[in-house]
Amino acid sequence: MADLDYRWRLREVMAEHGMFSTTELRPLLAARGVDLSPSQVYRLVVDKPERLNLRTLMALLDILDCAMDDLIEPSAARRRDGAFRAGGVR
Repeated sequence: MADLDYRWRLREVMAEHGMFSTTELRPLLAARGVDLSPSQVYRLVVDKPERLNLRTLMALLDILDCAMDDLIEPSAARRRDGAFRAGGVR
């Protein structure tokens, strides 16, 4: 059995779209009905979220005109037997 992991690429995708500040993201989220505090937006951008509201995810996909796999990249995970597997593939 594997421990699943992923890489959160929000900051990179924002940069690809010319957005370099978390403060730029907040009003764009609010315009789509996602009201987050400045600290929540900051954490969303700089930290890998363990839980993510689907409305927030859909707003990010719309704002950045991207697909889910642009933001969430599966990464190699160590199986319990010590072996590695990439991207959730056995």
